[in-house]
Amino acid sequence: MARLGKVGVVGAGNMGSGIAQKTAQEGLEVVLVDLEDEFVERGVGMIRKMLEDGVERKIFKPAQVEEILGRIHPTADMNALADCDLVIEAVFEDLNVKKELFAKLNGICKPETVLATNTSSFAVEDLALASGRPRNVIGLHFFYHPAKNRLLEVIPCESSSKEALALGWEYSRRAGKTGIGVVDTPGFAVNRFFVPWLNEATRLLGEGIADAATIDEAAKKAFGIGMGPFLLMNVTGVPIAYHSASTLGEKLGEFYRPSEMLRKQFEDGAKWEIGEQADEAKFDALADRLLGVVFYVAASLEEERVASVSDIDRGAKIGLRWRLGPFEMMNRMGAEKAFATVSALTERHGLKVPAKLAELRETGGTWDIRYVDLETDGPVAYITVNRPEAMNALNPTVASQLAEAFDKADGDENVKSIVLGGAGGKAFVAGADIGFFIKNIKKNTFKNIYDFTKDGHDLLKRISASAKTVFVKMDGLALGGGLELALGAHCIVASEKASMSLPETGIGIYPGLGGMARASRYVGKELAKYLVLTGKMIGAADAHAIGLVEYVVPASEIDEKVRALAREPGRAITKAKKEKSTGGELPAEFEKIEKLFSDDSLGTLLDRENLDTENVLAQGMAKAISYKAPIAVKMANELMDEGFKLTLDEALELELSRLEEIFATEDALEGLKSVVERRRPSYKGA
Repeated sequence: MARLGKVGVVGAGNMGSGIAQKTAQEGLEVVLVDLEDEFVERGVGMIRKMLEDGVERKIFKPAQVEEILGRIHPTADMNALADCDLVIEAVFEDLNVKKELFAKLNGICKPETVLATNTSSFAVEDLALASGRPRNVIGLHFFYHPAKNRLLEVIPCESSSKEALALGWEYSRRAGKTGIGVVDTPGFAVNRFFVPWLNEATRLLGEGIADAATIDEAAKKAFGIGMGPFLLMNVTGVPIAYHSASTLGEKLGEFYRPSEMLRKQFEDGAKWEIGEQADEAKFDALADRLLGVVFYVAASLEEERVASVSDIDRGAKIGLRWRLGPFEMMNRMGAEKAFATVSALTERHGLKVPAKLAELRETGGTWDIRYVDLETDGPVAYITVNRPEAMNALNPTVASQLAEAFDKADGDENVKSIVLGGAGGKAFVAGADIGFFIKNIKKNTFKNIYDFTKDGHDLLKRISASAKTVFVKMDGLALGGGLELALGAHCIVASEKASMSLPETGIGIYPGLGGMARASRYVGKELAKYLVLTGKMIGAADAHAIGLVEYVVPASEIDEKVRALAREPGRAITKAKKEKSTGGELPAEFEKIEKLFSDDSLGTLLDRENLDTENVLAQGMAKAISYKAPIAVKMANELMDEGFKLTLDEALELELSRLEEIFATEDALEGLKSVVERRRPSYKGA
């Protein structure tokens, strides 16, 4: 089991200070080292400025800034790294400097310390061999700005031990990163297609096909991004693009080398001149050229097994903020058109179309993009919803893959426990995909919504009825359908940073995956109504206090706790056991809430008549309910009253029976659209 306590970062420049900041933000102790005190002080100054900017944008409170800075220990003394469990080098890209640093760290750090390189140019294996401890060296490739960009490429080399790699993945999770596994190869995964994308834009300019403004606008439209390649190079620096392309060209061949236009711009030391007028008539042709490059390289990465199709897509969406990943774009475009765009590129450069792309053209198939992972470790199956770019939200594809993974694990006679989790460190599952609902309401295809919900009900029934103990590892947000999914399991293990809510009445609908019926049975009808009618977010400690979750542990211990429980499921407290017990006493605050939402008092909250003006809690609850969609509140209240008198299965069927009624309201579309448009909804009660 990988254990991570203190982290060291060598290099206090933009990357190193950003890595230290993000690491400290997530609660880890960090030693930040540079050669001289002034470099260290400058790095800490950059961190403080970013955190103070965060205060202005209401991301942090002033007290949090001081707590974060208190976890960063700046020094020019390399010996301060001696007791670190992981040391990340973020010095400038000079192979000899990095080799010398790793050799020096080998003499300072304890034997089990893992050394990680943030290099984007050199092979991890070369540094491992120079370190004196090759089994304890890995690559952790961050993306700018590392305090904001969640992507992290986790790279083992041939020498890396399983234990060292495990610590890298533990760091990724604890630091709130979305890690993707990548082979130690030039450019790793994301830079391998991103740098040629930049380079192709400069080729288009050099060939006189379009000006920079037109190429930028075409790229923004095709890839769903805010900045085109030329503006992006102006922001990040033309030299970075040039050196990156030069490195790839040296190792991978002529196609990857900098274009003549990029070389000239680098030598001139100038930024790109970008006009304001774009020629839209050229957009399609330009998009085909840029897409062709990305498709070719992405398919080559898959063919070389550098990274999985799904991880390459995640790299594009999370690291580069593209709307879709390369393989998602190819699937939408269709195999025939994708093949044609790549063929045009390979003909120009004397390259070969990747075999899988040619195969899909012949079969008319699509790339298999996985959003749900299944791994088995002895008697435990781990199922992870891996769509962190969308906070692991459920749509029909994700739900179908989740059902497929669960059924496979449930049918494995060697598996005794199943653990459901979410990737990315930010969310377990943040509900259902709002866009899916909006699209089908507008198209008047309610059947798609019903089928999606009914399939979800069927899966949750299978989860609840499983002879295996099904655990949920809740290490982040569980919203709406995500909390409903968790309630279908037998046992929820939440980290201290987990929080959850059933916010549906605030967006014009009601919880549709059985959350009302199950919550009523686990915490009582009164507290279930509190959760549903107010949509209040509650933390893990409160959720545990009212009986919604079974265990709460520090974030650093959740993996170990889940693993221990899953390996001895008979010792776990489960919802089945709790239903048979009398339960503990409620905290005083929740006793008051329970009374407010009782049958005798709820009417006063709903109509706000005869509301005690001195009762601050009652006033707050009534106000919270008043912001919700009135039809959704009324319907949810009725369903919980009626459903509580029925068996669980009957209550679930009752909830399904009124699904079309709620989705047919104007308020449902208004509420759902308000989420996408990031505004407060305006309900008409219609």
